[in-house]
Amino acid sequence: MVSTNIPGAQAPAVPADTGRSRGMPRGGAFWLVGLVSVLLLVASTVPSPMYVIYQQRWHFSAAMITVVFGVYALFVLGSMLLFGSLSDTAGRRPVLVLSLLLMALAMVLFIVAGNVWVLLVARAVQGIGAGIATGTLGAALIELSPRSAPARGMLINTVAPTFGMALGALGSGLLVQYAPLPTKLSYIIELVLFVALGLALLFLPETAPSAGSGFRIVLRRISIPKEARRPFALVALSIVAVWSVGGLFLSLGPSLVAQMLHSNSHVLGGLVVTALAGGGTVAQLALGRLSGLRPIALGGLLLLAGLGLDTLALSQHSAGLFFTGTVVLGLGWGTAFMGAFRSMAALADPVHRGELLAAVYVVAYLAMSLPAIGAGIAVPHAGLHTTTNVFTAVVAALIVVALGSLPFVSRHHRSGRVGAHEPVVQHTPGPCCLATHDAAGSTAAPVPVGAH
Repeated sequence: MVSTNIPGAQAPAVPADTGRSRGMPRGGAFWLVGLVSVLLLVASTVPSPMYVIYQQRWHFSAAMITVVFGVYALFVLGSMLLFGSLSDTAGRRPVLVLSLLLMALAMVLFIVAGNVWVLLVARAVQGIGAGIATGTLGAALIELSPRSAPARGMLINTVAPTFGMALGALGSGLLVQYAPLPTKLSYIIELVLFVALGLALLFLPETAPSAGSGFRIVLRRISIPKEARRPFALVALSIVAVWSVGGLFLSLGPSLVAQMLHSNSHVLGGLVVTALAGGGTVAQLALGRLSGLRPIALGGLLLLAGLGLDTLALSQHSAGLFFTGTVVLGLGWGTAFMGAFRSMAALADPVHRGELLAAVYVVAYLAMSLPAIGAGIAVPHAGLHTTTNVFTAVVAALIVVALGSLPFVSRHHRSGRVGAHEPVVQHTPGPCCLATHDAAGSTAAPVPVGAH
């Protein structure tokens, strides 16, 4: 998840305004970009409470629900790796405007969707739009931070993703349950907001130092230093566990609640996602100062506790216990990923850190999508309850192995063989908003994949 308090890291220097940076006042521009950050993540979870309706209306399986969910994650990953550094040369403003145009197009597709195939296309377009904006938003927030409070951009970048996810799921659930046009109104509201914010972004001051040097698209390099591969693999177990849990609850969580409580309440379905993402928000704000591998250890224990509570709740059909367990899961989700991301950042020297973190992105997004799709395929054969229990047991085993490997990872860090310097990463990105920045707040320079 996110932390703005990495030991030894200093708040990034805010670039001075250039002659190109004309437009709205700096303070207004900062909050505009922050609002865009929240809205993008609101949009990512708005469909979650509707999956049950889509399934009933179009008669597709639980596997297709997870495919619809997974398509978004995979297109975010691909777009981020391909276009992650585009705003460094093209400029923050045009890239953000392009992103919102794609998001508006996705909302139109959601509104007119009459079958699951249009839904899949809408999620793919939405993923591309979110991926393009990911690094750009983080850099713009840091560059536009008030000079009197340079860390404010990192704080917004910390809270916006999980807060947006929680708000999107809850708001969508309420609109689906109580408002007209249950599968359209949320998207109509978002379409209006995306268009309005897109127009406002035309007046955003340009802050990218090399803006205007052209649209250069280069695949982000993915590389793991040889001496870091074993600790990378061990820490990756935590990331796989964290994001597998997130993928399952973001896709099948509403269906799980509906079956457990024999309820058609879409508010409850939205609350599942809100509980998970809200727990993550609380964790990253309250525990951001934890250093070393302690966040992974604490987060792993919280994940195990949350999984245990949810398993017990399913056996007893207890909604209160289930939501309590999901909040605990969210706390573990945020804390464990915060620690894992920092640990990964310390495995390579600053020159190669972007390449290694690109590998982290791949692990995280594949873990969020592929296990969830596998669970969806298993549901028609084993049932939702049994599938969830097996999934929980596998994830719990991964967490136990990850916790058992922490002493080795700790010795590796202390040895100084890799990542002897303190990470320069200024924040740990939230879900679906993975990005890394250098000390000045710019996105990492593009390097061809496979280049050495």
